[in-house]
Amino acid sequence: MVAVPAPTTSPAPLLGLLPAVGVSFSAFLLFALMVGWPGHVVLALSLAAAYLIHRPLFRDLLLIGIGITIVSTTSVEADISWPMFFRLGVVLGAAVLVPVLVDRLVYRREPAIRFPWFTGRRWTRMQWAYVVAVPVLGWLILPSYFISSGAYQNWPPIQTASEFGRFFVGVNAVGLWDELFFICICFALLRRHFPLWQANVLQAVIFVSFLWELGYREWGPLLTIPFALLQGWIFTRTKSLTYVVIIHLLFDAVVFFAIVHAHDRSVFPFFLY
Repeated sequence: MVAVPAPTTSPAPLLGLLPAVGVSFSAFLLFALMVGWPGHVVLALSLAAAYLIHRPLFRDLLLIGIGITIVSTTSVEADISWPMFFRLGVVLGAAVLVPVLVDRLVYRREPAIRFPWFTGRRWTRMQWAYVVAVPVLGWLILPSYFISSGAYQNWPPIQTASEFGRFFVGVNAVGLWDELFFICICFALLRRHFPLWQANVLQAVIFVSFLWELGYREWGPLLTIPFALLQGWIFTRTKSLTYVVIIHLLFDAVVFFAIVHAHDRSVFPFFLY
């Protein structure tokens, strides 16, 4: 069964865009500005407004809000210590699992959150070309970004084999989670009520805000904003979670190599910058 951000199923009235913007803005406050109570107040007021304006929209924004709230219970700044490794895994897992369970068990409706791993569609030549282009572009761009901006210092230096393993697993696990939460939950739910461009911009605000707290700072949004928008657009076109995950993990593999290299230029010395 294929589930994608299909054409709007319950179009929200014009006023419905305001609470949706508020939910996205709450993520900006919580993750990018890292201010707790103002972000939660904005989120609560936005959900209350959605309840009054359009109940179907409220139910879907509530699922997004639940996920945002769960993520906000811990810092997502880069930390590869064992306690944070497990804590972040539990929190991010819950941020996906709880909305899914509410959607399926509480709402008692045809599930709105689905994960279309297998679509039965063959990849086009353009899709294959993009798979090749993404790591090449990452190889060309990421070292310059991390080193020239100093953003690599937002991640701790890697010194032991255990830290290498945790960092590699963590980078890829968060990349997978990004697609599950920001695309299959936030974007897909917003797409049920808003046109493609509006839903995509709203999910990108949440996505990029999270990545800012994670460590993609300085001029990082010049990379993360187009990446988030492209992932939403590609998901709409391909109808494939598998494809956007592969794209993300290929990019994150280069992120791993680039950050390790930025901390120690003798490691992975195959970049040009």
